Amino acid sequence: MAIRNIREIGDEVLRKKSKEVKEMTPQLRSVVDDMLETLYQVGGVGLAGPQVGILKRVVVMDVSEEQNDPVVLINPEILETSGSQTGMEGCLSVPGKHAQVTRPSYVKVRAQNVEMEPIELEATDLLARCVLHECDHLDGILYVDKKDGPLLDNEAEEEE
Repeated sequence: MAIRNIREIGDEVLRKKSKEVKEMTPQLRSVVDDMLETLYQVGGVGLAGPQVGILKRVVVMDVSEEQNDPVVLINPEILETSGSQTGMEGCLSVPGKHAQVTRPSYVKVRAQNVEMEPIELEATDLLARCVLHECDHLDGILYVDKKDGPLLDNEAEEEE
């Protein structure tokens, strides 16, 4: 496994639509493993293929406190959303910044796991926010496109 470079805002790959995964190859499985290792190394909660320069519909997430409950979604498709939640969001591809974003508080998604077996995931609160944020990446959308207010510096809020 290896730590992948995270693409940052301004990199064209972040604005492109990702392609469907047709089969899980050993190379793609290695990318998924690298994405999880990268996620844990940088202390994030989610990472999508485009963020590491891979235009495939692949998302890895782990919102657990211990970072020991990874979720891998291949070809995620949002089936249903409801409710509303507003909160601060950041992104590994927009380092040092955060903004308030309103998203659904519930999401139901159909995807495949790393074995390419069909799965459905229902998520609320932080996991729902993470699923929606990462799925946006697969369509070239960043949270800064959906923010409710100004883009804030992480350091400025820490000093308050």
